[in-house]
Amino acid sequence: MPFIKSFSNVSEPVNIYYEDAGKGKNVVFIHGWPLSGSMWEYQVTTLIKHGIRCITYDRRGFGKSDYPATGYDYNTLAGDLKAIIEGLDLQDVTLAGFSMGGGEIAKYFSLFGGERVKKVVLISAVVPYMLQTEDNPAGVPQEVFDKMAKAMTEDRPTFLEGFNKDFYGVDLLNHPVTEAYLANAGNKAMESSPIATIECAKAFATTDFREDVVKINVPTLIIHGKADKTVPIAATGDQSAKLINGATYFIYENAPHGLWFTEKETLNNDLIEFI
Repeated sequence: MPFIKSFSNVSEPVNIYYEDAGKGKNVVFIHGWPLSGSMWEYQVTTLIKHGIRCITYDRRGFGKSDYPATGYDYNTLAGDLKAIIEGLDLQDVTLAGFSMGGGEIAKYFSLFGGERVKKVVLISAVVPYMLQTEDNPAGVPQEVFDKMAKAMTEDRPTFLEGFNKDFYGVDLLNHPVTEAYLANAGNKAMESSPIATIECAKAFATTDFREDVVKINVPTLIIHGKADKTVPIAATGDQSAKLINGATYFIYENAPHGLWFTEKETLNNDLIEFI
């Protein structure tokens, strides 16, 4: 299996698993929590037919990458992204980050000046700031994240079962995904390191990216679902569109958080046109 070694946490280097498909314009896809790079299969299988080279990778602690005990802060995670870009010697890259993956992109620009990056796509992303504070009233209250951490620690499978329903917009009247898909998503999440699952949730809940996103200085496409219950649009997509100079902002009216799957045809078309 292909791995790139990341030394972003010098005390504990890790092997980052990646997949590289297609030829053409370079795109690195950064997955969401608590999944892995395999979530992008519905984009990769389509985009490679349009002259786009798709690189996906598993964040440390997820998928087939190493499961270290530390290194789940965004500075380290951005360093892992840098290791992928440099390890594959990519130039003129489009970075596409979903949910938590938007944080790596913001930190990559803040820490490394956006080296080798040509364009950015933020999909249902947690940036610029998820936590509710006095100067971020549209954010999510700390007690919500505290309950998440407690539930994951006590009974992670049950937590993920309920979490996934909100993630994909499943309720009594709406069933945008099948039971088989939900079960598969739960299984993939359970394969992840429990330490990584909890620590990454803390990272995306509490990291303030407001000073990072303003450093994104390349053409940027922001895509967010108006019905997103997991990453509320008012605190994230709406604010990023204001902070990132010249960003293009697409709101998918009835889309939940997991729109890369529920709205995959629309998303793929928008990605192809933008890239």
